[in-house]
Amino acid sequence: MQSANVLLKKIVRSSVLPFAAQHGMKKDLFPLSRTLSLSLCLKQDNSCSPSEKIDLDAWKKVMKSGLQEVSETASERKELSTLAAAREILEMWRLAGRSVPENISEEQLKTFMECPSKSAKKKYLKYLHLKELYKKNDKRKMVERRERRLETQEQASNTDETKRNSFICLWASCMDRAYGWRVAQSMIFGQPLVFDMSYEKDMSVREVANTVRQLVLSEGCNRRSVDPFHIHFCNFKDDSLYHKEFMKHYREAWGKLLITVTDQCYTDVFPKDKLIYLTADSPKVMKTFDHNKIYIVGSMVDRSIKTGVSLARAKRLGLETAALPLEKYLLWNTGAKNLTLDQMMHILLTLKDTGDWKAALEFVPKRKYYGFVSKPVHELKKTLNLINTLKLGKRQEEVRKQFAKNYSKKLTQK
Repeated sequence: MQSANVLLKKIVRSSVLPFAAQHGMKKDLFPLSRTLSLSLCLKQDNSCSPSEKIDLDAWKKVMKSGLQEVSETASERKELSTLAAAREILEMWRLAGRSVPENISEEQLKTFMECPSKSAKKKYLKYLHLKELYKKNDKRKMVERRERRLETQEQASNTDETKRNSFICLWASCMDRAYGWRVAQSMIFGQPLVFDMSYEKDMSVREVANTVRQLVLSEGCNRRSVDPFHIHFCNFKDDSLYHKEFMKHYREAWGKLLITVTDQCYTDVFPKDKLIYLTADSPKVMKTFDHNKIYIVGSMVDRSIKTGVSLARAKRLGLETAALPLEKYLLWNTGAKNLTLDQMMHILLTLKDTGDWKAALEFVPKRKYYGFVSKPVHELKKTLNLINTLKLGKRQEEVRKQFAKNYSKKLTQK
């Protein structure tokens, strides 16, 4: 009896199920299997009871599982065929000389296939290609650094040099403790500095990553300064792109940073009369650094240079604004007056320590200005205009005298 049931199962799975899946005979399959099983049972043993013959519910489960396996295998074959076709297209594009990555995963292939247009597919492949090149360059640099480190370790095999290295490590750990102690003191007694983290919607993913990189540099510069600020990240959300990028940079050290992170607005944390929003679009120029004020810097990197975004936000909140006096101290070249976040941190720390604008504005990139000026720019422009008019006047007189001489010579010749 058991051998007959096993044989019947094999026959149904090998012949009946594939035939039913191809021709859509799912409804008529179960009565056929029931009659087959009952007729075999009756022929072999007429004395067997109905409970010993066969369980129809179990047979239904077996038949359904077989049909599911057949449908799953068919869908897997379709996916594999589409993926293979996509890989062939990529190989054709690579042979044609287009920028295509060498290694591409199945998820990337699926996103490539989901692109709505051909131009979108090209852009996505170019992005993957550039990403792969960056990874290769990073690996090459890591290998070069490792080789240099090994060379320096081989050269520093003497005892004196090893003693120096141990002293340097001890000095570095002591300095880290000293920096941490300064920042801990600034959290209690230091002047607050606010970074506005509400510009995620105005930037792309790449611009957010650049912003976080500049903020990491700013935090390190502040930690190493003599009198650091108490940094506040306001309007900061845990599920934002800012948070994800910070976790990539700091990892486990993110929870140990001596800074204040809050999702509240700075107007809810500090009084409005003490807040000053630093923006390059402000009509007011910052004359001196005020130690009793709380300065706000917008955490935004915009390659398209969206003017007026931070100024509009400050006006909406009713805050005082200020801009750095770049034109007062620098002969400005062509270009926007927007600075990076780490440059702003260097400038503010220098102003806080010394109050010297020339020393602070040394951190402005040299390509953006010609040099420093001793007088205000509007006075220099007046003097330059006066010199130009005098030069033009002298030239006009010289031209008149030369014309008079030539005219007199012509008259004498006649």
